[in-house]
Formats: sequence, structure tokens, C-alpha cells
Amino acid sequence: MFNSRHPSLSKRGGIWGLCILLLYTSPLSCFANFSQAKELVYKIKEGLPRGTFIGAIGVDLNLDFTVEPPFLFSLSQKKVSEQYVNLNNTTGELHTSATEIDRETLCPDNAEGQGCVLSLDVFVLPQQYFQLIKVKILIEDVNDNRPKFPVDEICMSVPENTPVNARYAVEQSAVDPDLGVHGVQTYWLVNDFGVFTLDVEENEGGELTPFLIVTEALDRETQSEYITDIIAEDGGTPPLLGAATLKIVITDVNDNCPQFTESQINVTLHGNATKGAHLARLHAFDPDLGANAQISYAYSERVPRDTRSLFHLDRITGVIKLAGKINTVTATFYKLTALANGPGCIPAVATVTFHIIKVVTGPPAVIPRYIAPEKDGVVTIKESEPAFSPIAFFTVKNIDMNQRVDCYLEGTGPFRLGPYQLFKNEYLLETTEPLDYEKIKEYELIVVAKNTQGLVIKTFLKVQVLDENDNAPVFQQSLLEISVEENNPPNTFLTQLQASDQDSESRGEVIYLLGGDAPGIFVVDRVTGVLTVATSLDREEKETYRFIVRAVDQGTPRRESIATVVVSVQDRNDNSPRFINKDFTFFVPENFPGYGEIGVLSVTDADAGENGWVALSILNGSDIFMIDTGRGALRAKTSLDREQQGTYQLWIEAVDGGEPTLSCVTMVTVLLLDVNDNPPIVLFPQSNQSYMLVLPNTLPGTSITEVYAVDKDTGMNAVIAYSIIKRKGGEPGSFAIDPETGNITLKRELSNRGLYSLLVKVSDHGQPEPLYSTVMVNFFVNETVSNESYIQSLLTREADIEIEERPWYTGQMTEGPERYELFPCQPVLIALSVTCLGLFFLVVTLTSYICCKRFRKHRKKRSEVEIPLKMKDDSMQVVNRKLRQISNI
Repeated sequence: MFNSRHPSLSKRGGIWGLCILLLYTSPLSCFANFSQAKELVYKIKEGLPRGTFIGAIGVDLNLDFTVEPPFLFSLSQKKVSEQYVNLNNTTGELHTSATEIDRETLCPDNAEGQGCVLSLDVFVLPQQYFQLIKVKILIEDVNDNRPKFPVDEICMSVPENTPVNARYAVEQSAVDPDLGVHGVQTYWLVNDFGVFTLDVEENEGGELTPFLIVTEALDRETQSEYITDIIAEDGGTPPLLGAATLKIVITDVNDNCPQFTESQINVTLHGNATKGAHLARLHAFDPDLGANAQISYAYSERVPRDTRSLFHLDRITGVIKLAGKINTVTATFYKLTALANGPGCIPAVATVTFHIIKVVTGPPAVIPRYIAPEKDGVVTIKESEPAFSPIAFFTVKNIDMNQRVDCYLEGTGPFRLGPYQLFKNEYLLETTEPLDYEKIKEYELIVVAKNTQGLVIKTFLKVQVLDENDNAPVFQQSLLEISVEENNPPNTFLTQLQASDQDSESRGEVIYLLGGDAPGIFVVDRVTGVLTVATSLDREEKETYRFIVRAVDQGTPRRESIATVVVSVQDRNDNSPRFINKDFTFFVPENFPGYGEIGVLSVTDADAGENGWVALSILNGSDIFMIDTGRGALRAKTSLDREQQGTYQLWIEAVDGGEPTLSCVTMVTVLLLDVNDNPPIVLFPQSNQSYMLVLPNTLPGTSITEVYAVDKDTGMNAVIAYSIIKRKGGEPGSFAIDPETGNITLKRELSNRGLYSLLVKVSDHGQPEPLYSTVMVNFFVNETVSNESYIQSLLTREADIEIEERPWYTGQMTEGPERYELFPCQPVLIALSVTCLGLFFLVVTLTSYICCKRFRKHRKKRSEVEIPLKMKDDSMQVVNRKLRQISNI
């Protein structure tokens, strides 16, 4: 009310009333007049600069500024009001302050159609003028906000088998705080790549949702993703733009997507339901496996945030719980859109409708009391628990006396729900058989309580089976046979052991160990099971390794299984053939029959199979000798004659059958032993027709001539003895011959002239039968040779020669005619002969021993075997001299 102490103001009351009437019957303007409510309304645009004039309160109130004391103006809420406006205390003028007015900040929840008002309380002072003026400043929207996407990058997954014209909602649509045409009006793509386009749909609330439309067939193998910018454009002049990166990921074909078992779920909910109560459970299924079958649940972005907060949806289990208190006064009905998201799939949509019933009397309630461990409605039970293990008690409360409630169990699995003994409304949930984690890991159960009025109360329960270490690892193969070539490089990969354990977590983690019988050269990686051999293997050292490997899990107690590993070392041609001796010496008698076995060369090869097959061949002398390639028997193709060659040296090569081939060489010496196969050869006299002139006066004891012979054999086979076996002419005993030298000596005087002939036997000492030759030694006793033809005629006559009675080993003739004496040294000669024979065998033995010793020493040059009886230079001179004498005769 106006103060009565100011009559001037009272007089003007009628005028003010008229002004107020005009104000409320005309559009808003930047001036105002008094009303009975003393309210002034101003309208300005947001974002005006500092000092912009808003209105003059004193002028609009038609105050007289000439009065004393002067008017003063003051804001009642300086802290808030002065943030946006400045009030002149003396004039009452309002101006914008340094803080720019932002309608969207000032009125964040202001919807289109509702004004954004800044309300001020202005006091008119001093006290005698006191008035409370309500000032409302209407803030008009200006297109000062760009559309803004909730995220900088929007990632969309589009399957490669998406049909043309398929539509995908871009859930992260842009938001523009501005109103009306200043809000988002359209969307478009910077680059559509020729395979996409955008369409915009408007829902009942006027909200625009962009949809990505596929215009061409997609091929992930050609291009796996498309990155462009999505632009949101408002309707301002000029329009403002908001941008976000749109990443379109082309996923591989996933031909099954989540589907709800129920797309419409109706839930009746009492208004007094307690916080945390299980209301419903979304259930979607995907026939795919692995990552493609993973399902997550979420509300659509269009579900208001407060509604989402009230009805909590577990993104993994799909369980909807009451997260707050329901206001039954303002809400009796909730309709929520839930999505089942699968990788690379269009979300499946289900509608969950909650009907809120105002409760006058309390409804039946099912109170669970868990025996098994429980958290957030999930009960855990070990798989080792026996059958009929109790899980939980369920008590039904708030039941009228005349009301009957049935309580039963929905869901599959080895469970049963029944009344507990004689207690009323008490029900026990228990197992009916042992659980097996490896078969089914969890069960979803619903305890349903239904009264006679048809009211159904459901309590959702998930039973998770806890795994225990009840399975041992199992090898894929209980016997692993591995082949590896010898001479392998160190750390050669052999195989990878693979064992599986159906248990979970650490109980199913398998480590690999070697058994106690495994040689130290083998190594197994505990985690990967890779089996290697640390060193190079040698088949000739060991051909097969057999040992145990273990697969051990990490459970308590640990369980393990074993497998047998057999490593077979395959042969490689890494060993050359080897002769058992460094070289060989064979003694063979001469005239040994052709193709007879001279000796056997033994050779070995440590390799196996073809690598160990050995073939022998002669590198030299193959025209005389041959060898069995397999057995190694050395043979001569023909009979050998020591007198032609007494020693043969052969090089024998042994070659195996490997690839590449390996070989070795040995030397074989063949020594021919002498055989008495050559009779002595008389070199002088040269023929039976030759003769010598002997003078009649030659004295007894004179050496007349000698018989000279040689033998090609050696040893005793070449020792020659001379004897006179027949004679013609002269008296017996006239001549004597030295059995060793063949020297013929005159023993008696020659009384008669003429031709004397001696038949001389030249014999060796060979065994088993000595060989001999004969020669006729002729003497012509005379002073001269006057008629040579006469002598030749005498030589050609055939006449009997008297046989000498004494053998070649008898002694000299005694004095006196026609008388012979036995040689007085006969026992000595026999002893010498035996001694020589023993010496011969000793020489052979020593020769064999020396030949064997040579293999342990450096090879020396072998000297060829020489004929032991060489003609000395002086003997040759004697022969030549006698031949000249005969030729002179």
C-alpha cells in the first residue's frame, strides 16, 4: 500500500491503474508501469555486452525525482542479482554487468515454450517511500550455441553382409541448447564414400535422430573401416555447425544377432516395493559362439536418466532391480526401451512396462535367507557339494488369514523348492543331485509366489557353480613318437606337448615337466610345452630315447597326467667305412690256383641302412686281382709266379651307400711264397757236345774245370748240389767233383790219351721232391787238338757210361784204383741239412713278424725280392774265360 504521508502519489493512483491496464493488454516491451502487484517486466536478448540498458525502474514507476530526500534503489539479493545486472541506486536504471547472460546456463532445464526469466526484488527507499518492486527480466534465446555431439568420435559397427538400404540409428545424436529453429535441424556427412547416406527421423517429442543408410554393398576385405565427419546443423542465420568423427567399422560376417525371448515384458510393481528388489530379468540369446555370442544389456538413450537410475539394469546379467523409491503420486506407469547389444549386430529391442499399483495393504512378500554364499542375488555353490545340499530359505510374509499363497520354482536344473517340514510359509531350496561345473556353470531360477487373487511375486536367483580341481590334465596323445636326424643343431624343436584341463582359472592352467627318466639333454618349456633337444644327437651313440613327460595343473591338490615320448634318431651318412686294420699283408704260395681266396678284408660302417652298405673295389691291379664287393674276399684272376713278381701292392677302396658317399682306402700287400717249381739251370758247360783239352801231364789234384748252375727258386729250393752219376773212359775215381762249388779235380794221372766223359747231376734241395738237371762234361786228353772232326765223331757216338757207385754226397776218392770210400763227414752233412731247413722256417716266421711290425712304423720303401744266388763278377769272368778256351779249341 502506498504511504498516506504522500498525498501526491495517491492523487496519481488512477493514472497508474490506467497504465497497468495498458501494459497487460499490450505486447511486452522494454518499459513497464506500476501495477497493483508492483511488478515490472523487461525483455532482452541473451549475450548482450556489458552496460547494455535494460530499463529504468524509477521512470517506469513514474516517480518524482525532485522530492527530498531523493529516492534510493537497492537489490535485495545482491549476490545473485549483481552477477548479471547492475542497478543504479539513484536513478533505478538497470544495465547488464560484466557477466554475460547465457540463457542456457541461467535456465538449464528450460524447455521450448517456457520463458527464461531472471527475477529481481528491488527496494525503493528511503523508508517513507518504501516499496518492493518485483522485476522480471525475460531472456530471449539467441543462436549462440553450436550443436554438440556427446562424444568426439562416434564408432558404429556395420556387418559386411548388411543389405542395401539398411538403416542404423546414430544413437549419439547432437544436442543444441538453443530452442526452436536455433536447435538441430538436419545432419549430413562430409564424405559418404559413395556407399552411405544419412536420413533424419523425428519422434513424437520432436527429437531428431540421424540414421546411417547403406547404399552400396560392403566388403570388409576391400575396406575394413570408413572415417568421415558427421555434421549437425541448426536453423540459425547463419546456421551453426557441430561436428564429430564418425568411424564406421565393417565387421566380419556374424550371421546371428541377439534376440529377446520376450520383446514385451509387463511387470506389476507395488508402490511400496523395497529398494534392491528384483523386478525382471531380460533374457536374450545368440546362437553364435565366442565373442560373437557376447550380449550386453543397456537402456536406449531415449530413456530418461532419472528413469534409468530408478530401474537399474545389469549390463551382463540383464537383471532389473529397483534402485530407489517409487513416487506413486506422480508416476503410475513406466515404459522403458531395453537393448541387447551383440558385436556387429543391430541391437535387439525389448519394451519393459512397469505398472505401479498403489498399495493400501502390504502385498505378499518373499523374503530370501541364503544358506550358501550370496552376493547381489547370485548364490555360489561348489561342484563338490553332495546332492540335497541346502541353498536358501524363502519365507512368504504379509499373507491375510483367508489368503492362500502357492510358492513354486521356475527354471531348469537339479533343484527343488518345497515346504520345510511343518513350518508354514517356509520353503527350502536345495539341490537334487551333485553339480558339475564342466557341464553347466550357472543356473537361473525364479521363485514364484502367487496368491488367490492372481498376484504374482517373483524373486530372481542365479546359482553359480564354483569350480574345483576335480579334473586332471589330459594329453592329446599318450604316446608321442618323434623322429629327428642326427647331427641336429642345438636347441632343435621336437614337438609341442598339448594337454587340456576342463577346470577353470588356475585349476585349468597346465604346466609341462619332464619325468625323472628324461635325459638332461631334453628341455621342455613349462608354459608352452615346446620340447627341444639342447645338444646334437648321434645315432651311433644312441638310437632311441624313451622318457616320460608330465602335465600338471595349478589346483589344490595338484593333479597330473603323463605321456610317453619316444625320440628316434634318424641316421645320416656321417661315418666313413673303416677297415679293421690299417693295412693288410697276405702270404700266398706261388702257383696258387686262379680265383682262389687269397684273404678277406674286413670293413665296418657305423651308419645304418644304405648309409652303412659298403662296396669294395681295387684302385690298381684290377687286371690281375679281383675282390668280392660284399664279402671282401681278395682273389687273383690267374695263377701267380713268384719268379716273375714276388710282391704285389694293391690299394683297396671302401665306399658306402650314403648321399654323399664316404670312403676310405687301405693298402694290401700280397707276398708270394716260393715253391720248388724250377730245376737248376746249367750255365757251364753250355752243352753236352762241348769239351776241354786236358794235357796228359796234368798232375793229380789239379782243378780241371767246374760245372756252374743256378736255380730261380729261393731258399733251400735254390741250394744246389753237384755229383758225378756216370762216366765213360778212364779208370773209376779218376775225377772228383766238389758237391757245393761244382769244381772238378783230377785225382789220378791220365795214362791214356783220348776222350773222357762225365755225366754230372745238378740237384736242388727242394721239398717235397728235389729237382735236378744233368750235363755231360767231356775231356780230351792230348797235347793238342789235331783232328777236331774226329773228336766230334767221338762225342756223337752212343756208348754206355759206367755208373758211379757213390752218390753226390760221398767224399773224395781214396788212393788206389777201383776203390771208393764213404765220405767220412756224412753225419755232419745231414745235421747241416736239418739245420738249414729249420733256418728256412725261422726266416719265414721272422719275415711275417717284420711285415706285421711295418704297419706300426712309417712305411718304408720295399726292396724287391732278389734271386739269392747271384753270379758274382769273378764267376762270370771264369765262365767267359772257359768259353773262350773252348772256342779256341
